[in-house]
Amino acid sequence: MDPGRERQIVAFYELRQYAIRPGKMREWLEFMEERIIPFQVARGMVLGGSFRGEIDETVYVWMRRFESEAHRETLYEAVYESDEWRNEIAPIVGELIDREKTVVHRVIPTSRSPLQ
Repeated sequence: MDPGRERQIVAFYELRQYAIRPGKMREWLEFMEERIIPFQVARGMVLGGSFRGEIDETVYVWMRRFESEAHRETLYEAVYESDEWRNEIAPIVGELIDREKTVVHRVIPTSRSPLQ
């Protein structure tokens, strides 16, 4: 990649992969789609996609888009420092996913990616 192009890129995606506890995928998807996603979107998160494993019932992946590192920090604070997240949402998340197996990648779109 051209070093000049790399400096111009500010927006990035966060690709998050979770290990869903055995037998909990249906419950996780319901909680994610009805509670977590609306909660985060209401606070400004931009959702790029939400996916489940086709065969592996323990795989869940989602993407969020951030305009910059400062934007990500602001949104993280709005979501993860809120009383609602800490007291109501986070405890349930811990029952449904194995947090120790979470993998997070920060990725930037290639020049011809439809997601920019």
